[in-house]
Amino acid sequence: MTLPSSMTAVEITANGGPEVLQPATVPVPTPKAGEILIKVAFAGVNRPDALQRAGAYNPPPDASPLPGLEAAGTVAAVGPGVSRWQVGDAVTALLPGGGYAQYVTTFADHALPVPDGMPMDQAAALCETYFTVWSNVFRRGGLQAGERFLVHGGSSGIGTTAIQLARLRGARVFTTAGSGEKCDACIALGAEAAWNYRDVDFVDAMKAEGGADVILDMVGGDYIPRNLRALAEDGRLVQIAFLQGPKAEVNFAPLMMRRQTITGSTLRPQSVASKAAIARDLETEVWPHLASGRIAPVMDSEFALTDAAKAHARMEGSTHIGKIVLKVG
Repeated sequence: MTLPSSMTAVEITANGGPEVLQPATVPVPTPKAGEILIKVAFAGVNRPDALQRAGAYNPPPDASPLPGLEAAGTVAAVGPGVSRWQVGDAVTALLPGGGYAQYVTTFADHALPVPDGMPMDQAAALCETYFTVWSNVFRRGGLQAGERFLVHGGSSGIGTTAIQLARLRGARVFTTAGSGEKCDACIALGAEAAWNYRDVDFVDAMKAEGGADVILDMVGGDYIPRNLRALAEDGRLVQIAFLQGPKAEVNFAPLMMRRQTITGSTLRPQSVASKAAIARDLETEVWPHLASGRIAPVMDSEFALTDAAKAHARMEGSTHIGKIVLKVG
């Protein structure tokens, strides 16, 4: 396959709002040892992309400065030492960056086959959320069948994924969302109850159910002490973002008395080996259910690559339900 020397990509021209995302012509990257080059069909749009655009989430030193942490497409080239993938293979992949482009490199062990029968737009909406939910809810949070699980922002990409995976594993699922429409969408995915946080105090509602064994939170701020009150004894609070800030005043005495755990993680800074291990788990435990159609990404909208600014504006407007993707190929 003859590759072009340049490609269309979306650059962050300055720290700021969605308008700083601008199309540009840049060189096509070359895969290094252990990497593959993907000809991108669709790229996923995620909250960390917006944080990077705002200057609050810098890429690792050796990563592309272009935004984009997940994509799906076909393998266009393989670097030295790569044996699993061949040119032409359909893959979906977690990326260190660079997904808002016609071509992107990533570690071969961070790519997974596109599930049988799944269109590329859906495949592009898998990795960032599935890696995040799997590693935090099940690995860090230890959610088990029969336990009560509360996820905030249930209609988001993370939320819709967490609801489905928790139900798949036999947990009882509860969620919060910001409108009746969003709550209905959560119920349709398998949540036992969905509370509009504008009208319902989730602490009281969760206590009435016996308390949560695991809470997945991306809100932070004053949700942190409220989450601890909503947890059951031996409950685990898993923090993955801070939309309302990372600081809160917490009384740790009840946490000790009730044997609670606070944990959390971010995905991007983790080691190559750590993310490869998550990929192996997903391929074994989750990918068969995507191929069968038992679970699927919830899709909100699609924008052209050059309209990335509009995609970010929709995401930050918080009216979306599910995933937003950019059409590239």
